[in-house]
Amino acid sequence: MVDNVRKLKHQIGQMLVVGFDGKTIPKHMKEMIHEYHIGGIILFSRNIGTPSEVLQLTTALQKEAKQAGYQQPLFICIDQENGIVRRLGEGTTAFPGAMALGATHQVENAYHVGVATGKELKALGINWNLSPVVDVNNNPRNPVIGVRSFGESPEQVAMFGEAAMKGMQAAGVITTLKHFPGYGDMGVDPHLDLPVIPHNKKRLDEVELYPFKKNIQAGADTVMSAHVYFPSIDDEAGLPATLSKKVITGLLREELEFDGVVTTDCMEMNAISQGIGTEKGAVRAIEAGIDLIMISHTYKTQIRAIEKIFSAAEQDKSVMHAVEQANKRIQRLKAAYLQWEDVHLLDTPPAVAAFVGGEEHEKLAASVFRESVTIVNNEGLLPLSSSLTRKIMVISPGDEAKTKVEDKKHNDFSLSSAIEAYHNNFDVQPFSGDASNEYIEAIAHKAKDYDYVIIGTSGLSSESKQIKLVQRIQEMGIPIIAIAMKSPYDIALLSKVSASIFTYEPTATAIQIAVGALFGKEQAKGALPVQVF
Repeated sequence: MVDNVRKLKHQIGQMLVVGFDGKTIPKHMKEMIHEYHIGGIILFSRNIGTPSEVLQLTTALQKEAKQAGYQQPLFICIDQENGIVRRLGEGTTAFPGAMALGATHQVENAYHVGVATGKELKALGINWNLSPVVDVNNNPRNPVIGVRSFGESPEQVAMFGEAAMKGMQAAGVITTLKHFPGYGDMGVDPHLDLPVIPHNKKRLDEVELYPFKKNIQAGADTVMSAHVYFPSIDDEAGLPATLSKKVITGLLREELEFDGVVTTDCMEMNAISQGIGTEKGAVRAIEAGIDLIMISHTYKTQIRAIEKIFSAAEQDKSVMHAVEQANKRIQRLKAAYLQWEDVHLLDTPPAVAAFVGGEEHEKLAASVFRESVTIVNNEGLLPLSSSLTRKIMVISPGDEAKTKVEDKKHNDFSLSSAIEAYHNNFDVQPFSGDASNEYIEAIAHKAKDYDYVIIGTSGLSSESKQIKLVQRIQEMGIPIIAIAMKSPYDIALLSKVSASIFTYEPTATAIQIAVGALFGKEQAKGALPVQVF
């Protein structure tokens, strides 16, 4: 009896992917590894230091699992989508994100970046990437996806998603298609509330589901469910896809014939935690056909979820069967990718591989950025003159991350250092989202003393104060060059400016190349992968 209880506890533990604070393993996480045999760890920026520190952490985690008697290593996963969602920082390569890749219209770029991303992750002991995003971003007001998508064409998203997936797989890293059945056309952040996608099944087949279907056929490892309600698939009002048997078992497993591992998105997001609740939601997700339950933050919630699943499995044979089937799929995936002989278990981890943040990967990233940066409209203003007699006003946006999934520390909105490389007769005018009308008028009046204005945007809404600022400067007759340093949809909200250039993300290299293109020193070769006008 004791052995059966322990076996079930370990089986349920294998279905948990959990997170913790800090760059070293806290005591309670060691207990979860030894007591519950949790299946995986998710790392966030809070866990990330230098590459050496990351490797030390992942090595320590695997050593604990080995000492706890694990037959297979831990999953160690991360959201390294690149672009605006990347967790690795100092000492690693900042590769272009999905929409920047889509703007190159060269699918091989997604493969090469996928390989390089996978190599850096695996070198740091991270064996599972929660990527690629295969949501089709056909809603300019989408608060979560946007430039995390390869574009608005289902066919392009499918092709680029497959290339990125194959690249990471070639590097020996587990991949994830997300967010099933599709986050692309929503107007609510599921971190905050439950989105609803109202489209009928025919439309879902043609758009949202198309990239998932193609990539499942191409050999997907895992699929991440979305906390979003699809009334055309499930008639239980307000039921998130994560908890829907009709979505996970009926649509994903039976109709699309996916027999791999299915993971939830974080179950502490408000769409779940403020609805059914994280613990009850964990049981409902397993009943729906989910294999891995992701609880990224709270230790007490993680423990309560395990206890809730254990109680349900003891009382309901169907839950027990679901746990057993999930474990078979989990073990199969681990067997395909993870072996103890490939895991660093030394007291002192080896030196980090030289290619992590190395010259070869930096050159690859820069090359792809050159193919992605996009100039759309140019009324004869570009290239700008490098003559120091021409005076420039630079208006920099703030550096606030716009969504919960982004890491503020990776936002590099410093236009001034990029411009200084080509022109030093300029003044920087900071601008915040809460600027007063008086401040806007002062900047507009000051702009009369300049030959042109370069303004950076980082994600506008129809209420953004930058819109009024642009209108007032235009009334002064001063030419404006807009650099959309994150969302290309920003430009549609501005009165027609003299020139527009898109970087799709606030990565320093992308901004440097964009500014170089303004002065005719770089070529901007990209083409928009979405409609913005």
